Amino acid sequence: MLKIRLTRLGDKGSPFYRIVVAENSASRDGKCVDTIGTYDPKLTDYAGLKIDKEKAMEWLGKGAQPTDTTRVLLQKAGVLEATKIKKEKK
Repeated sequence: MLKIRLTRLGDKGSPFYRIVVAENSASRDGKCVDTIGTYDPKLTDYAGLKIDKEKAMEWLGKGAQPTDTTRVLLQKAGVLEATKIKKEKK
C-alpha cells in the first residue's frame, strides 16, 4: 500500500521535511517512490509549504493514502478540496 508521508531532513533542532509517496513497509527516511513537495515548519502560517498539486492529485487518484499530518498539509495547500471536487464532477 502506498502512503503519502513526511521524510525528515535538516539538522538537530532545525527540521525540514519532504512530502513523499512511499511503500507502507519502507522506513521513515528510506526509499520513496516520488517526491511531491516540501515543508518547513519553522516558517509561520504554512509559508514553507510547497506541494506539486498535479502530482499529489495523481497519486491520490491512484489510491495513495495520506498520513494524518500530510492530510492536514494537503488541506492547507488546497489539494484535497480539488480532489473532492474532481470526484464529484465524474
